[in-house]
Amino acid sequence: MKFDEKSLRLYAVTDRSWLNGASLEWQVEEALKGGATFVQLREKNLERKSFYREAVSIGKLCREYGVPFVIDDDVELALESGADGVHIGQSDMALRDAREQLGPEKIIGVSARTLEEALEAERNGADYLGVGAVFSTSTKLDAVDVSLETLREICGSVSIPVVAIGGIKADNLPLLSGTGIAGVAVVSAIFAASDIRKAAAELKRLSEEAAGGKAGKVR
Repeated sequence: MKFDEKSLRLYAVTDRSWLNGASLEWQVEEALKGGATFVQLREKNLERKSFYREAVSIGKLCREYGVPFVIDDDVELALESGADGVHIGQSDMALRDAREQLGPEKIIGVSARTLEEALEAERNGADYLGVGAVFSTSTKLDAVDVSLETLREICGSVSIPVVAIGGIKADNLPLLSGTGIAGVAVVSAIFAASDIRKAAAELKRLSEEAAGGKAGKVR
């Protein structure tokens, strides 16, 4: 799967909390129709066999739309299901171990909250960074807020693309302009919306505008 900075403009992270009788696959397709450019499948409590089937199904859907698809945390499942890669946190499998298992072609994203974490992830071969939470969020109760100054510093200090995450909605997304982000990762702003496709389209437009202003490189 082709992956570059523009692939990260609107990074959709799944959450089955808002299915309301719909299937996750249907919701993901609505997000893709609205303009999502990247999909991460995140499941914390799903039984393994169901998780695998879901990964295969949504991975196939993403390929049809030409959008990269990664699994949250689970390197083994990413390999088994044919996903394009994984996203790992600071407390998950070490990046070097993940790269050794996945090989050089797979996408690996890493969560970072500090400049030190960001630089270490870049040195160890991360393809992109997820930095946040940039705004308060109810999706991850243990998330630590990252100031816009820190976000800007990280973007200006690394050469790999950075995605802002955490509490991002249509009304606060413009505040990220000029920080140097490649895009935004969103959960509820897409999947809790009454019209997922419309919400994704608006977020994509705003993200394109916010990503236009590049942060100055830190020397």
